[in-house]
Amino acid sequence: MRALGRREHSAEQLRRKLESRGYDESTAAEAVGELSERGWQSDSRFAEMLIRSRVGQGYGRMYIEGDLRVAGVPDAEASAALEAADCDWTQAALDLHARKFGAAPKTMDERNKQYRYLAGRGFTSDQIRKAMKGVAPDED
Repeated sequence: MRALGRREHSAEQLRRKLESRGYDESTAAEAVGELSERGWQSDSRFAEMLIRSRVGQGYGRMYIEGDLRVAGVPDAEASAALEAADCDWTQAALDLHARKFGAAPKTMDERNKQYRYLAGRGFTSDQIRKAMKGVAPDED
């Protein structure tokens, strides 16, 4: 309860946290199951919170999908939460590129640096290419 009072946790994170504090596997799973039944723990609520947070930090869909996978959120719930987020990933890449670099790359080294940065943040090649050209999603 104390862990959930601070922030949302996925069921897997909560189970691992309980096990690290000395609870055996079955007790931890039972406790997490009971918290889920009562509505105090929800993987979908956790996924929504994580997506909102990561989008605000400038991360792309692929990075966020990885975070959700590491957190143990089931693929179906992760996909549903990402679709519900209704984020324009190309616009997010464009905004991040403008904030970080300000202008299109002038040299091949700058281009590679900017590309690697945006790729590391979880954006696709197409999104990165458009962001580096300064092409807004509605101009496609």
